[in-house]
Amino acid sequence: MNQRPILPEDLSHYRWISQPVISLNGQVAYVEQTIDQDKNEYNTQIRGISLDGDEDIALSDGTKDSSPAWSPDGTQLTFIRSVDGGKGLWALHSDQKEPIMLISPARKILSYIWSPNGQYIAFTSKVQPEDQQKKADVQQEPAPVLRGKVFERTTPKAEGSGWWDGQYSHLFVYELKSGEITQVTSGLWNISAPAWSPDSLQLSFISKQVEDEELDADLLYFTDIYSIRLGESDLFKVTDSSLAINQFSYSSDGQQLILIASDREYGSGSHNSLYAVPVQRGVPRIIAPQLDMQMGNAALGDMKSAGASPSPISDAHHPERGVYVLGTHNGNVDVYRIQDDGNCQLVTGAGEKDVYQYTLTPDGTSLVIAALTDGHPGELYRVNIDSGEMFRLTRRNDEFMAELAVNVPVRVEFTSSDGWPLQGWLATPAIRKSNGKLPLILQIHGGPHAMYTGTYSHEMQTLVAQGYAVLWINPRGSMGYGQEFARACRGDFAGGDYRDLMEAVDYALATYDFLDASRLGVAGGSYGGVMTNWIVAHTHRFKAAVTQRCISNWLSMYGTSDIGISYVEGVIGGNPAENAEFLWSRSPLAHAHHIETPLLIMHGEQDYRTPIAQAEELYTTLKRYGKKTKLIRYPGSNHSLLKSGKPSLRIDSFEQVNAWFNQYLGKDEEGEQ
Repeated sequence: MNQRPILPEDLSHYRWISQPVISLNGQVAYVEQTIDQDKNEYNTQIRGISLDGDEDIALSDGTKDSSPAWSPDGTQLTFIRSVDGGKGLWALHSDQKEPIMLISPARKILSYIWSPNGQYIAFTSKVQPEDQQKKADVQQEPAPVLRGKVFERTTPKAEGSGWWDGQYSHLFVYELKSGEITQVTSGLWNISAPAWSPDSLQLSFISKQVEDEELDADLLYFTDIYSIRLGESDLFKVTDSSLAINQFSYSSDGQQLILIASDREYGSGSHNSLYAVPVQRGVPRIIAPQLDMQMGNAALGDMKSAGASPSPISDAHHPERGVYVLGTHNGNVDVYRIQDDGNCQLVTGAGEKDVYQYTLTPDGTSLVIAALTDGHPGELYRVNIDSGEMFRLTRRNDEFMAELAVNVPVRVEFTSSDGWPLQGWLATPAIRKSNGKLPLILQIHGGPHAMYTGTYSHEMQTLVAQGYAVLWINPRGSMGYGQEFARACRGDFAGGDYRDLMEAVDYALATYDFLDASRLGVAGGSYGGVMTNWIVAHTHRFKAAVTQRCISNWLSMYGTSDIGISYVEGVIGGNPAENAEFLWSRSPLAHAHHIETPLLIMHGEQDYRTPIAQAEELYTTLKRYGKKTKLIRYPGSNHSLLKSGKPSLRIDSFEQVNAWFNQYLGKDEEGEQ
């Protein structure tokens, strides 16, 4: 079959695979996300496949089904179905063809988990405090009068969810035998990530509860584990408010909680580590303190339709093996096995990969992972625990991918001028338009405390397919290369990180003689956007640039972003009241009048992480000084536009980027394309 270059509109044909769960008899259920082009939206369906890769079939008949889970005895498959703006719980019995509704969509379920004995399902849902609910009930008749929205909390908005609605997420328990639902927690605080004890007598969850009224919860970054006995009303606090806990699970014997958490010593640049704490309270003990690796998945990419799996996972049948966790390390995300004595083993073998979901087979011999590889979108693989051998289960993208010329990147490694080992990837077109030299585009990731991988990315593929070499690296500040490397950019914005990026370009040009030094482009989003702005304000060597979801002014970012306080104080190192001159000096806007590079500015109108005013300030200044620029606003789009935005807008963004670079980089000095 003749292969062709990858186009922006090819986004509509991928199948995104996620959320594998395995029954006692070895059937794997998973979620497949597709794009409905007519409705310009995403559909999700539950599918099933055997551990041998046979009989890949649809299990649910809905178009908005997700979060599959098997009952402990394997006779029921439950899943969340979105209906009429709500989210309810449905169950599909092994002897039935049609699912039945267990919990109404009016409950708007956020997450759920089966009890190990199969008698209960715990779930989380948002509720209003009683006093606010009474006011809302009173206002139903007559029609409520339009009034101003009152906010008193420090951070009243959040990226992805918008302005706070006054509700809190709380814990409920559904009893399968009676169908009764009991609210377990209440209060002016949220709970998340509920987990059952192995004996099904206790529920634990993550929450931030501030007892001192003088303290501001929005300015505190710790979270704790709380527990409650089934049938009781009193919570007890397990941890000691010393950690920001991201994920946790019960140990296989039920005596400890295993945590993935950060001590926040370096703010958002602090590693997540593995901890253990007794279930009845205690001081968390770090497991494997010598391990200098970020726990969890910190990799960025546009081909993952779901967040990382809950972690860690214990094997009740083989407790001596320790726990299985995701680890971000050296440009890959893999599954590692960590034992209580600190011994750490890589489980998922060699090769470029980004493992974003995983689960353990009932017999403990294998993992089933959802992973991206360097030449392929995400699929499910079975991995042998002992050998690391990978066997591909799903092949949902194979037929479509056979049409495409995939541009597989190569690793690029060098040492910075001040001694840091740096790593990245260079991708070149599988189909070359000419024998001439290739223009080079530098791509910069967001974060900064995140990581690029060398795995499949539609964004990168469509850019390379236009005839460009694309270079992406992990500069200092990135996760995956040790704690000191991750914190190295904090308080030094546009210092060492800027040099790393420029030296990466220099290294590539010196190493690969097919690159055209006269045709350089630069692009990035979020932190990558602010770095793009800074770069073109301080050098004229780039002939075109694209900044997405960017930051231009640290002074205004401080008070308008949902993370403005923590980000500006932590990463940049100051606040407007005390460090205005410093923040302005590090703001690209202060230097924008020096920009000569044609700059395309792209931003979502509902972005609360880097508010669109950041783009508007930059655009206005550039126009005032007569610079070459263009502003593209994406309606109804937040900070995750390129990863989960409306399909048509994602495709448009790729087309706009390609057109911009083609306009300014498309021809060499001899006029050749």
